Formats: sequence, structure tokens, C-alpha cells
Amino acid sequence: MDETLLRSLTPGVLTILVRRGADFAAAEDAVQDALVEAVRVWPEGAPLDPKGWLVTVAWRKFLDATRADTARRRREDRVDAEPEPGPATSVDDTLRLFFLCAHPSLSPSSAVALTLRAVGGLTTRQIARAYLVPEATMAQRISRAKRTVSGVRLDRPGDVSTVLRVLYLVFNEGYSGDVDLAAEAIRLTRQLARAVDHPEVAGLLALMLLHHARRAARTAPDGGLMPLAEQDRGRWDTAAIAEGVEILQAALARDRLGEFQAQAAVAALHADARTAEETDWVQIVEWYDELVRLTDSPVVRLNRAVAVGEADGPRAGLAALAALDATLPRHTAAAAYLHERAGDAATAARLYAEAALKAPNLAERDHLTRQAARLNSRREP
Repeated sequence: MDETLLRSLTPGVLTILVRRGADFAAAEDAVQDALVEAVRVWPEGAPLDPKGWLVTVAWRKFLDATRADTARRRREDRVDAEPEPGPATSVDDTLRLFFLCAHPSLSPSSAVALTLRAVGGLTTRQIARAYLVPEATMAQRISRAKRTVSGVRLDRPGDVSTVLRVLYLVFNEGYSGDVDLAAEAIRLTRQLARAVDHPEVAGLLALMLLHHARRAARTAPDGGLMPLAEQDRGRWDTAAIAEGVEILQAALARDRLGEFQAQAAVAALHADARTAEETDWVQIVEWYDELVRLTDSPVVRLNRAVAVGEADGPRAGLAALAALDATLPRHTAAAAYLHERAGDAATAARLYAEAALKAPNLAERDHLTRQAARLNSRREP
């Protein structure tokens, strides 16, 4: 049973049903029923036209459910005109489905869940495990999301930037449960890139590939967090880096710079350095200047301050950091690092300890605690 094939066909089948008149929630249920049927019968002999088979079965499932619902009798005259079975359309409607699942009326968490279910083809159980929530909770979230978008028509242009935000959220979840969400986000972004010619889609795909290329080196043998400067660069995925750089260069050549392209450019400069000492921090600061211009994000300004500390010295970095809100996430950790680089071990140790208390996850907390302990041990007689 080719699970990858089934998942790749799901969005196209779902969109065909919606275009035929099924509301989103009913269409999604019918497609899931068709997938279950495929799992049952295909091992005995897969159809020559898998997508056409799924469309036919899903439409019949939808008709059966519609006829059984007395509240929807008025629709029967329309849905009874069942199209003749035949090859499914080759038109890629994936982009429209992306837009629907990332509709502005949905919360970010609901948009992520619906995208993984409808476009990604994941089961509710898989999504629940990935987000470490009970299956019933995720089922309710998805059901609410489907109800919200059921009345939304697919005849208006969607917002690519909203879709990209949703995919970026998926990617940043990384790995948990039995689903690698980072890999899933890359797969979906590739799918989006095939459906729409947009430099920021390419920028996001490049960014994901460049970050994912470092994944194997991010964890120490004891399970601890390994900072970028200390990673074994021989463990980086050079094929993913080469692909990411190639995609980024093509996007930048179109001279329509966006946030994800600029972020990918920073990641590419890190990937290009054979050692941490060879990192071109001056160029990285320049790209952060572009990001500040594009986003005016406090987080970007924080990252820029650290980059300034590398390019122009820790005192310059601390001066840039002083202009920012001290309550920003990771502000204290950045200050600790820059104070250590400036030779102020006592202040750095204190700040590392403070940053550990504010850390957003266990791995980061443990890393910052070890940094504080390392500096404190050097000060002991």
C-alpha cells in the first residue's frame, strides 16, 4: 500500500468534490471514507487511475451521506446528477485548497491542523500525537475548522503569505509523536511551489532546507542542545544545502525580496562557512538590516544585535541590544553570550542562570544552565 501516493492525491480529490458542490466538511469526510476503502481493496489490485478511483468512490460516499441526511433533501436534485466515471482532471487545485485551509477566519492552530489533515493527508491521530494533545481534542479542533470554512467559496484569490505563515508554523514544530513535522512542512511547501510561481514560496522552501540540513548536528551525544558555532559541520546534509542555495539564488534573481528569502540568505551564509570562525558576519548584519526593513520585528532586531556583536565586537552588540525591550524572548540569553564574549564572566554567568529560568523548553533550559555552571566553575579558586 503506497501511503505516500494516497497522501499526495488527497488534496486534489477533496478539491474536486468541493467544486462539484459538496461543502468542505462533508467532502473531507467522504474523502477520508474513500481512503479507508482504498486501504482495504487496493492491496488486491490497484486501479489504473488511482485519483479517478478515489474521486468516484468519494463522490458516491458523499451522495450516500447526503441522501441519508433529511435536512439536506433540497440538494438531492443537484447532487443526483453524478458525473460519469472517467479519468480525473489533471488540473492542480492544491493551491486553492491551501488558501481555504489557511483562511483568515481560522486561528493559527486550527489552520495548521486543517492543512495537515486536508492537504497533508495525515490522520487526526497522527496530528494529535505530533502536537502532544489528546486525539479527541484535535478532532474537535479540526471539526470546528471544517465548519468555519464550509461556507467559504474557492472562487477568490487567496493570500499566499498566510499559507506561508501556516507552513512555517508547521516546520517550527520540528519532530514529535510519530510524524516528522519539519519534513512534512518541506513536503507541503514543495507541493505549494509546484502550484504557484512565487519567490517567497521558493524563499521559504530554501529556508526550510537550509535549516533542516543542520538537524543531525543540533543534538550532542548526551541529548543536549548543540549551538550552531559548536556543531560538527561534517554532519550537515550537503545535498539539502546545495538544493536550498540553488532555490534561493533563483528566487533572489527575480528581485522581489521578501522576509523568507532574507532569512534564507542568512541561513545560506551560515551553511557556506566551513568553520564558525569563517562566518561572514558583516553580510549577515546586512541581511538582518533588510529583514528589519521588511518586518520591523523585535525578534529580528534581537538577532541582528547578536550578529553585530560578532561583526563589530561584543560591545557594539551590547549597545544594539540595550536599545531593545529586555522582556523579549531570549534577550537575557543574548546578553549573557555577548557579556561572555566581552570578557565579563561574572555577569555572563548570572545572566545565563536568569535566562535558564525563562527558557521556552527543557533542552534550552539545560543548555543555559550548563553555560552558567561552566563559567562559575572557572571562577572558583
